[in-house]
Amino acid sequence: MTRNELHNQRLVKEAQAAAIRQVTRRHFLKESAMGFGALALGSLMGSCGFGASESSNPNTFDPAHPLAPKMPMFPGRAKSVIYLHMAGAPSQLELFDYKPELMKLDGQLCPRSLLEGKRFAFIQGVPKMMGPQAKFAQYGENRTWVSELLPHFSTIVDEVSILKGVTTDQFNHGPAQLLMQTGGARLGRPSMGAWVTYGLGTENQNLPGFVVLTSGGKFPDAGKSVWGSGFLPSVYQGVQCRSEGEPVLFIKDPEGMDRDLRRASINAINQVNEEEYKEYADPEILSRVSQYEMAYKMQISVPEVMNINDEPQYIHEMYGTQPGKACFANNVLLARKLVEKGVRFIQLYDWGWDTHGTAENSSIDVGLVNKSREVDKPITALILDLKQRGLLEDTLVVWGGEFGRTPMMENRNGKPNPFKGRDHHVEASTMWMAGGGIRKGVTYGETDEIGYYTINGKVTPHDIQATVLNQLGFDHEKFIFDFQGRPFRLTDVSGKVIQDIVS
Repeated sequence: MTRNELHNQRLVKEAQAAAIRQVTRRHFLKESAMGFGALALGSLMGSCGFGASESSNPNTFDPAHPLAPKMPMFPGRAKSVIYLHMAGAPSQLELFDYKPELMKLDGQLCPRSLLEGKRFAFIQGVPKMMGPQAKFAQYGENRTWVSELLPHFSTIVDEVSILKGVTTDQFNHGPAQLLMQTGGARLGRPSMGAWVTYGLGTENQNLPGFVVLTSGGKFPDAGKSVWGSGFLPSVYQGVQCRSEGEPVLFIKDPEGMDRDLRRASINAINQVNEEEYKEYADPEILSRVSQYEMAYKMQISVPEVMNINDEPQYIHEMYGTQPGKACFANNVLLARKLVEKGVRFIQLYDWGWDTHGTAENSSIDVGLVNKSREVDKPITALILDLKQRGLLEDTLVVWGGEFGRTPMMENRNGKPNPFKGRDHHVEASTMWMAGGGIRKGVTYGETDEIGYYTINGKVTPHDIQATVLNQLGFDHEKFIFDFQGRPFRLTDVSGKVIQDIVS
């Protein structure tokens, strides 16, 4: 008996064992209590949103082809998104929000009015104010203030819209990251990338519609839930890829299994799944079939697109890449390659921006400087590279963290930290967007003279999400998914499109 025949024989036995288990469940559901169990199961499946009405969402879910390209609600300016999340929250006061008045208060005790009734992650007692720890200058046609820590980015400020009044109501990393990426501060909601691929599918059926790349050595505090699918079908969750080693874990065939044997295995598995679908009509079963097919295609397509070694030398110099290593620059270049291949949503997480001042690498004057140097060249190269390839017009690029940093120095447990640092701040932070129909050279929003409160142009995570969806062609209030008897949307029950930055 050949190896293929032995393998298929094992698969048949596994299928027979699964069939026995199905019969047991079938008898329980169909024969017990006159079939009321099956009716209950059907009702439960219906409540999970797989049959969401076309009136609530024109892009009905096709479980047999879940990632097929779909039309948005209206013509969108963007076709894909690259979201650069700086996990830990970069200090806007050292990067974008120039506050010379804050420098005059440097070293003075913080006024009580800035502390009373406020909640901070670590500040206790009365901390000292801390002036900007970087120099600023104006750049571009609109004389936009940018820090010396971002010398490369300062050359492209006329390509972006800077949002200086981003606020949140979550002052801890995990909940704040969840709110920014899923629209809710608690676990269980789909990520922005999952919503986008659910609504639009993807243009390349050999690659995932939603790809995640991480750098900085750690995952975001909220973990992999920030790229999960929540209550959406699991096919829409982000697929994590790597810039070193195997691009996707376990993508290679096991030792002794060739390509033909892998194809035969998937065919047999899918045949069992299709038989199970005939019994239960669970759309997740068909999603499982499509995921097996996608995994088979990815074995060829992913290693090719995730290889940056074939890029010309001038591109490596432009991005500052380090082939063979795990770094932010490599991931940014990969994001451009994935957009070129038709991937719908690319999410980059860079860990290490939590500058409390408890150690040198997490300080404002050392850690932030180093992190800024790591990202400045790659993000600038990304905008320029997308533009020169004609991709920036329909690629929306988003940069930011989960909240801002305080204008006062952190004093953990009421005592000064050993290095200069700032605590979490919910009242103001800075983000920027570029491409995909976003106006160029705009600065929207303003904080007070010390950068504590947003005084105009206030936006929330839901406003950011509403704007992203709008650029892709979706009305965030109508783009919903029915789950457990309630219509859900990415922006929950709020959010407005930031019209002043939309061209």
